[in-house]
Amino acid sequence: MREDSDGSAVGWRSEGVTRSYLRLARKRTWLLAILLVVTIGTALLAVTHGAYHLDLASVWWSLVGKPAEGPAGIVVWQIRMPRIAAALVVGGGLGLAGLSLQALLRNPLGSPSTLGISQGAAFGAACAIILFEGRVLSVSLFAFCGAMGATLIILSLGRLRRLSPEAVILAGVALSSLFGAGTILVQYLSDETRLAQAVVWSFGDVGRSGWREIGLLTLVACLAAVHLARRRWDLNALEAGEETARGLGVPVERLRFEGLLAAALVSALATAFHGVIAFVGLIAPHMARRLVGPDHRFLVPASGVLGSLLLLAADTLGRAVMGSGALPVGVITSFLGAPLFLGLLIRGTR
Repeated sequence: MREDSDGSAVGWRSEGVTRSYLRLARKRTWLLAILLVVTIGTALLAVTHGAYHLDLASVWWSLVGKPAEGPAGIVVWQIRMPRIAAALVVGGGLGLAGLSLQALLRNPLGSPSTLGISQGAAFGAACAIILFEGRVLSVSLFAFCGAMGATLIILSLGRLRRLSPEAVILAGVALSSLFGAGTILVQYLSDETRLAQAVVWSFGDVGRSGWREIGLLTLVACLAAVHLARRRWDLNALEAGEETARGLGVPVERLRFEGLLAAALVSALATAFHGVIAFVGLIAPHMARRLVGPDHRFLVPASGVLGSLLLLAADTLGRAVMGSGALPVGVITSFLGAPLFLGLLIRGTR
């Protein structure tokens, strides 16, 4: 009788835990669905809003290939849709890259911009533009090499010198300053024409790329998302510590190398095509973690969607502020991201 009673109590508690877990999973799934709906709504606002006003009917007929009255088709397909698609892909990619860096380095301040990866990519791109008169592909290649150089330095310092998470961030700040100084030196040695090209390029802007660049970045961002989704349980195990993850059979070093490589590749291409867009990779994972919790099954898609939503909203706001023009989106993300970065430093939360 006693054994039956204990067994019933254990079974009741287990059933209660299962119900609570399923209820939490449904809540997080609904939150993801709401994020998607808000992102789609923001995209509709972005495609209809601007110097040339469009209603939803004109946008629809343009999207399905039927001619609408006036220049609606040109505005939709040649001006606004590439911009919106670029904002969605770049924002999503940076959000995933930031999540990957924060999870693999176990540091809440990890992001492509705070670890010097974006600045490394910017330095490589500036060298390609000023020293080698690079075209789009060579700029991307140099930007990728710069980003990988910064990533390898961070990895080497962290592994060989066993730096603490705070020291890794400080090393990233030092790398950012070093690559920034290198970029200034290269710009100082250039003529006025190339200097102007390099300075304009450094402004984060989602309106400069075409469908070919957007397609390439989409492919890389999707591969990074698939990789993170496949490694979701390993990332959950790593949250409990490296020793615990190794005890559960997680290949920590391989996981870290693959994740950092994916983050560096996405950051490098996003920076090469669109300039330096700061803080999206830092903000999106933290907001996602507050919404759906630390479980990477939900955190991976939430970080990607929130990154897309943040960058699209910032670009739409920039177009609204400037009227017929567009304020570079990198300026707006810096204005929004800097207070959050300071808040994280002050609170010291993870």
